[in-house]
Amino acid sequence: MKVSFIGLGIMGLPMASNVAKQFDLIGFDIIKKETPFRFADSYKECGEFADVIISMVPKNEHFKSLVHEMLPYLKKGQIWIDMSTISPQTALEMKPLLAEKSVRLADAPVVKSQPAAVKGELGIYFGGDQDLFETVKPILSCMGKNIIYMGENGAGLKMKIIHNALVGQIQNGVNEILGLADQIGLDLHDVVTALSYGGAQCFYLDTKANNIMNHTYPTAFSVENMNKDVHFAGEIADSVHAEVPSLRNVIKVYERAMEEGLGKNDFSNTYEVVNKK
Repeated sequence: MKVSFIGLGIMGLPMASNVAKQFDLIGFDIIKKETPFRFADSYKECGEFADVIISMVPKNEHFKSLVHEMLPYLKKGQIWIDMSTISPQTALEMKPLLAEKSVRLADAPVVKSQPAAVKGELGIYFGGDQDLFETVKPILSCMGKNIIYMGENGAGLKMKIIHNALVGQIQNGVNEILGLADQIGLDLHDVVTALSYGGAQCFYLDTKANNIMNHTYPTAFSVENMNKDVHFAGEIADSVHAEVPSLRNVIKVYERAMEEGLGKNDFSNTYEVVNKK
């Protein structure tokens, strides 16, 4: 299978690089990149080259625009795997447009951050036809170790969004408790060690504690991306009239972080929002 990978950002570039180790791949981004594979000249080249198109773009509007840009160059029988985190509704809106060109769409958003993308160890949630999942699984396996079929189109996105909603709540809990520990005079290094002894131990405490203690926030997953995802989760909750008070609080935290200009920083930077002196 020939693959065109569109969207070579902090996640897309290492993902595409791993696919290129096993499949014939070209890549494209609106910003010219140095890549270990051939960089395409245009959307036209991507459409004409590919059996499988993979997209990894930031927002709803970017995916919609990309679909419209690509439509003239798509061919019957192609597969489009969108690995972006967009709203399920946006994916479902674009599916009929692609179906008119006899192109099958699936959503396959990823979890974990850039270091896992480099290692090819992402988690991947697939939404789409079961037979399509089996067809593209060898490609997905280049990028991820944990790949799960979640159901029909949109199901992968729903899973990614609720996953990140929980991550945001866990991280906010870490922020609050480390801030409280600091205020009551406990040494944060000792607190992190002590928490690891019990049920409070968690991946986000393990990986973000040093950021918080050093007040430095190198970006692995940005505030603006988490802000987008928790708002998507709020929309999903609204659609079924779910009571999710902790999520609502997290949404407010991320709104404040965006207002303070922290969008490009790592989402652990919300510690400073929660614990303003």
